Amino acid sequence: MQWAEVLSDKSLRDLPYKIELDKWGNLVMSPASNRHGRLQSVLAALLEKLPQGRTLIECSVATPEGVKVADVAWFSDAFFDRFGYETPYPRAPEICVEVRSPSNSEEELHFKTRLYLGAGAREVWIVLETGEARFFGAEGERAQSEYGLDPRPLLNH
Repeated sequence: MQWAEVLSDKSLRDLPYKIELDKWGNLVMSPASNRHGRLQSVLAALLEKLPQGRTLIECSVATPEGVKVADVAWFSDAFFDRFGYETPYPRAPEICVEVRSPSNSEEELHFKTRLYLGAGAREVWIVLETGEARFFGAEGERAQSEYGLDPRPLLNH
């Protein structure tokens, strides 16, 4: 299955799941909670404060392992000038954020982190539903975001 087919399939439009494709074109679905949605909103609002860029919730990115969907992403104006709203993006935006759902394993999140970084992201955030946040760059885990933002004080509301 190709991403364009997923987007045009009317039977998939109202599912309460995040949909991705694996490298074989199989649908992968994860249920999302209301807490998950709230965290996405808070993170998008925080990232929107960065200058010269935009945020996007449910950002599709083509990777060697299929189309992955970052819960929240931030991309620079230069990224947007180049790719607009191309779907899926052929490379990852500068910041990709994954909010861990109960169905996500630690291994899966590390795998997606490597995929986003390999596809061009400068930073990946992993946010737990408890409000904890971890930051990753090409060198591995970071103590804080290189963008000067810390979502942790906002995530417990």
